[in-house]
Amino acid sequence: MVSTISRLPVLILLLVSMAAWAQTARQWLPLAKDGIHDPRNPALRLLQEPAAALSRLPADGAGNQVNWVHALERGVINPRTNILPETQVMVIDVDIYLNLRGGTPIVRFPHRAHTMWLDCTNCHQQLFASKAGANKLSMEAMLKGEQCGVCHGAVAFPLTECARCHNTPRNQPLPVGAIRGS
Repeated sequence: MVSTISRLPVLILLLVSMAAWAQTARQWLPLAKDGIHDPRNPALRLLQEPAAALSRLPADGAGNQVNWVHALERGVINPRTNILPETQVMVIDVDIYLNLRGGTPIVRFPHRAHTMWLDCTNCHQQLFASKAGANKLSMEAMLKGEQCGVCHGAVAFPLTECARCHNTPRNQPLPVGAIRGS
């Protein structure tokens, strides 16, 4: 049996390697090298570099490497929910359970995380009807940038992070009073 003391150097090396990986994972390309912005444009210097803005936010291992929900919940960011000052913002703390008949884990859609950030009109009625069960959701449509794919894969975590949405085991009962979607 290997003693804990003889495993210590391996554990230290593993921890150092993980810390180094975490640091390199949180690197963003400068705007002049991102393939989107024109490096010859003199106005480019007026924009904030992604590393300067994003490195201060809670880390995530996917997408743009920022956990936006944690940033919002911790008050690190305070985004504007709408452009019209008269809009009444409603934070809705209800989960809707979707994909009830599929083979993958059930999708728990957290309205709170979305409505803390977005006004309801961003999604309803254009992308989704405001009635449980009225929407035919499709991964194909999402992957084409429709439905949830309007944001996820663009500004929110990518659709390749399946377990973020398909997050509720089928072998457990849904919470009492759960709203069942499609």
